[in-house]
Amino acid sequence: MDIFEEIVELRRAGRRGALATIVHARGSIPSFESAKMLVRDDGTILGTIGGGCVEAEVWQAAREVMEEEKPRTLTFNLNHDPKYDTGLVCGGTLEVYLEPILPVQTVYLFGAGHVSLNVYRAARMTGFEVVVVDDRESYANRERFPEAKGLYADDFVRVLSQLAPNHSSFLVIVTRGHRDDMRVLRWAVDTPARYIGMIGSQRKVIAIYKQLEQEGIAAEKLARVYAPVGLDIGAITPEEIAIAVLAEMIAIRRGATSVPHKRSLKAVELLGSTEEPLSKE
Repeated sequence: MDIFEEIVELRRAGRRGALATIVHARGSIPSFESAKMLVRDDGTILGTIGGGCVEAEVWQAAREVMEEEKPRTLTFNLNHDPKYDTGLVCGGTLEVYLEPILPVQTVYLFGAGHVSLNVYRAARMTGFEVVVVDDRESYANRERFPEAKGLYADDFVRVLSQLAPNHSSFLVIVTRGHRDDMRVLRWAVDTPARYIGMIGSQRKVIAIYKQLEQEGIAAEKLARVYAPVGLDIGAITPEEIAIAVLAEMIAIRRGATSVPHKRSLKAVELLGSTEEPLSKE
């Protein structure tokens, strides 16, 4: 299979990879400039940059590039390092550029009100695909969300059975009522989604968490949830809330170490439960 076709398939399937390309070569090397090797997230490879110890080191670095989601350049001096004397090379130097292959990242917006509309706009602007779910056709439609990857105007529970978020998916729960928020969250915590955020006050978060725990949902699952959703920037308007949500999502996407720690149920309880909701959808 062609490497570039495989990259497209990997991204569509929500998988990761790393592409290694020889960008500079001098002297006698076991391959040629522009040779490529794709390392998939399961460790398998497609293509070659010459085999031997060089390829083994590139394979290991590719695994790290996938996790860090940052490119890297490796330089090999085949003349002076005895570990490369495997009979496959005659000497020379080469540089290998490793770039991460990341899946298409989709935001699933549950609720299509004012906050969702602004989250959709900001998400599209920052490279996310967006799927919108709401039980109101007057809200979940192409006029409001013209570039949405998917639009569902139906009962939330019926729609949930049709969705299959993967490890690269972002779920944002901003329905117009606590009941629907809880129904979606009940489903969301059992998905492999990379991010789950739910809007609302601390009072609302506590009430929903307690109800779900009474149903038998483990606290560890709820600890995955970012709630109240978004970075604490004092946001009030739907537009400001959307910026706070996208800032948090981008921080998670980029692996930022400064993202505030997820709030467990106990942490939320300790913070108190009298705060008013951020918005009403």
